[in-house]
Amino acid sequence: MEVYFTIDKTAVAEFKDRGSKFLAYAYPVKSADDVKACLLEIKKEHPKATHHCYAYRLGTDGLQFRANDDGEPSGTAGKPILGQIDSKQLTDVLVVVVRYYGGTLLGVPGLINAYKVSTAMVLQLIPVIQKNVEKRYHLSFDYTIMNEIMTVVKQHNVTVLAQEMQLFCTMDIGVPKNTEELCLLKLNDIRGLEIKPIK
Repeated sequence: MEVYFTIDKTAVAEFKDRGSKFLAYAYPVKSADDVKACLLEIKKEHPKATHHCYAYRLGTDGLQFRANDDGEPSGTAGKPILGQIDSKQLTDVLVVVVRYYGGTLLGVPGLINAYKVSTAMVLQLIPVIQKNVEKRYHLSFDYTIMNEIMTVVKQHNVTVLAQEMQLFCTMDIGVPKNTEELCLLKLNDIRGLEIKPIK
């Protein structure tokens, strides 16, 4: 069974260096939209901060990532943050480090160290969890076949990621890779159910 490592809680840690204050926030995220929402929240909470630097990695293949220096010298913030995420082999994780400037220049090595240490501190506060690699699918169906779908979902340890229940329903699911073939066969047997893979 393929697995990956992530976090399922948020945390915050504070690091101070020569008057500058670094607040590191770690979030479990599933998509670029989650990342945007967290960044908006942080910027509202800390509008007077000098910098809001961040890095994230998404997806079980680890190919979706970004490191942002937000005005700090190139490579001094986002890369050290991403380096700490990668050193723990984490994915579906966003770390934002908010910096309040304290009047003393830290220099490039000082900045790299401060972003690295504050990220390491916040990631130490959250237990790393192991999850099964899942393929994601979007289901569209009429409410009358809901029970049949939920039976298959329970039998195959499927994760319900999102759902909208009205007369016409939609559901996003995560199917463990090891049961994917059998699960899809059973879902495809349900008349009136539309299944699309989520990229």
